[in-house]
Amino acid sequence: MANATGLVAGYALDALLGDPRRWHPVAGFGRAAGALEQRLYRPDRSAGAAFTALAVGAPVLLGAAAALATRRHPVARAALVAAGTWTVLGGRTLRHESRVMARALGRADLPAARARLGNLCGRDPSALDESELARATVESVAENTSDAVVAPLVWGAVAGLPGLLGYRAANTLDAMVGHRSPRYARFGTPAARLDDVLNLVPSRLTGLLTVAVAPAAHGDRAVAWRVWRRDRADHPSPNAGQCEAAMAGALGVRLGGRNVYFGRAETRPFLGDGPRPEARHLKRAARISGAVGAAALGLAALYPVTVGRVAGAAGRAALGVLMRAARRGSGR
Repeated sequence: MANATGLVAGYALDALLGDPRRWHPVAGFGRAAGALEQRLYRPDRSAGAAFTALAVGAPVLLGAAAALATRRHPVARAALVAAGTWTVLGGRTLRHESRVMARALGRADLPAARARLGNLCGRDPSALDESELARATVESVAENTSDAVVAPLVWGAVAGLPGLLGYRAANTLDAMVGHRSPRYARFGTPAARLDDVLNLVPSRLTGLLTVAVAPAAHGDRAVAWRVWRRDRADHPSPNAGQCEAAMAGALGVRLGGRNVYFGRAETRPFLGDGPRPEARHLKRAARISGAVGAAALGLAALYPVTVGRVAGAAGRAALGVLMRAARRGSGR
């Protein structure tokens, strides 16, 4: 119950306040991880695995210690989970950036829109027109609804404070070193694979919830379902396609195409049917993202007092059986 209360309170803090403007813990973690990278970096996967284990393991252990210290203090536990949830969520900021981009494109202010894109993704915006800026925004909103909202809630529900902190650490590392640049082609692979594994369930849940809430933004649930089932596996990422295909179907637009990053380009399959995104689609995307987040919160808050309670009882029973068997064995 303390975990469920903390998740709801943390979500409310994010919805009301957004990300902390100064001394953001995630930014501090990024600086610490950057310093650790400088010490451990070698262009091979073993060094990357050591870096990932240390950088993710430390927040998990910190969360586990805090959870253990508050196991008999539910109010303190709820407060810690609320603070952790607020720290790792990014739903309000994500929706805000989508709406800011919509206003810039709506008044045909391409320089302002290009300058703003860096807050959403790492693409080179210098040559992007209105349609490509809108597409980049819709794709980023779709993917980050999973990364910055649904996945933290899922891991917070399943594993409490260690799950919240560990997931955000892994996702931050993926953003730092998980891309296919010459420096991180091998070193960043363990972080990228860990992030893929942690997002397998949340991304698919995001896709399903996007389909379910499509009418909240005047979308067609049947179309979203059809596009999601047809196109979700076409994306090179095992997870991003789940979110982007569902969003494409919910908005009735066509995503995918050539993405230019700083120093490299990728061509991705098309997802969805219909026109390319425009400024008018961005507010709808933000609305869908908010509805998906609210639905995920409901599921996450219910998990600790339903499935989580049953799983915990089963685990304790199994542990008891093993301990009794061990005692009988030692008695012989």
